[in-house]
Amino acid sequence: MQNRYATLAAWVYELDKPVGRSFGDVEFYLERLKGVSGPVLEPAVGNGRLFVPLLEAGLDVKGFDASDEMLAYCRAACESRSLPASLSRQTFEAFSYDERFEAILVPLGSIQLITDYEAALGVLKRFHDHLAPGGRLILDLDAIDGFLDAPHSVRTWKAGDDLLTLTADRIDTDYVGQTTTTSLRYEHWRAGKLVDSEIDLFGLRWWGVAEFELALRAAGFVEVTACGDYQHGRRPHKGAGIITFEARRA
Repeated sequence: MQNRYATLAAWVYELDKPVGRSFGDVEFYLERLKGVSGPVLEPAVGNGRLFVPLLEAGLDVKGFDASDEMLAYCRAACESRSLPASLSRQTFEAFSYDERFEAILVPLGSIQLITDYEAALGVLKRFHDHLAPGGRLILDLDAIDGFLDAPHSVRTWKAGDDLLTLTADRIDTDYVGQTTTTSLRYEHWRAGKLVDSEIDLFGLRWWGVAEFELALRAAGFVEVTACGDYQHGRRPHKGAGIITFEARRA
């Protein structure tokens, strides 16, 4: 199974990207949402890294994720802060709400977990259809060069007496399909002994800037703009690591 974020993967995510940790995006999204009073949706909400700060800012946010483990972290973070947690287990491809949203947010390249081109277009159309008239989609992509670096890496995290390791090995790069597949081996160690391990195949798709703009317009969006590294109003430039798109439903 690909991109499943099971027990160890979710634990590593919680250690590496705890609630409130910003890569420049938390401040950016809060600024872009100034004046928003209607409901906001965050697909692939994860552990609540962005979701919780949005709630703390007074926004009416709902979220979903395909991983029960990630949702458990998000619910716990909300409960510990006495925040409402309107969360559900759903997928990009099949999520559904009766209400329509004033904004939909997809930070840190989560949309790139959808590796099939036609499926990704279908998700963009689903985003469009879940926005109220005039509603905005704000979405991040990782730049292409980040997909072609570091074919092998090892990272570690300490959690009390526990040690978590993540070994990543690139096993396939499809330059025609614009995808990479990486084998992720998560290991949980205590006192020098292996307690548990997981292997996950992690697939991602890269997009060109103009290509993604066209995809958004094909999904029905208007007023499509892009900026680099959370500098609103500045077109993506060489060396930008994150490309943020903003598009509106007419």
